[in-house]
Amino acid sequence: MDVVTQYAWIVWIALILLFVVVEVTTLEFTFLMLAIGSVGGLLAGLFGAPWWLQVVVAAVLAVLLLFTVRPPLLRALGKGGDPTPSNVEALLGLRGTVVVPLSAHAGQVKLSNGDTWTARLISTPPTSVGEGATLDTGAAVVVTAIEGSTALVVPA
Repeated sequence: MDVVTQYAWIVWIALILLFVVVEVTTLEFTFLMLAIGSVGGLLAGLFGAPWWLQVVVAAVLAVLLLFTVRPPLLRALGKGGDPTPSNVEALLGLRGTVVVPLSAHAGQVKLSNGDTWTARLISTPPTSVGEGATLDTGAAVVVTAIEGSTALVVPA
């Protein structure tokens, strides 16, 4: 057992490096906390603690960090996100004008962002737009949903 205690520092350094490499690829702070716990185990070993105490120190430190430091770090990481909607979410509620006469089956609209989309007219519960109604060129519409590459619109 003296060999284990004498060379435990090599195992701790290998674990630290492994955890840091995995953390760089995942970016979830879990393996960072394990790496810091391993640093605690390494320091305990450098101060002459037996191998079992090194493992206990590393485990306790890692668990404490996981439950106390990691959650605030994750919240801080999420605060920097861009709140601007993108992709389909950016199209919902966008206004546009009809460029090819629009019915419940087909048509085209030019949206206010400059995109031209294939569109279908949908009727919301009781409106003036019936099942066979169409909107002529130049009519104002609003995007309510996207189905595949088709914008579902209602009259503005």
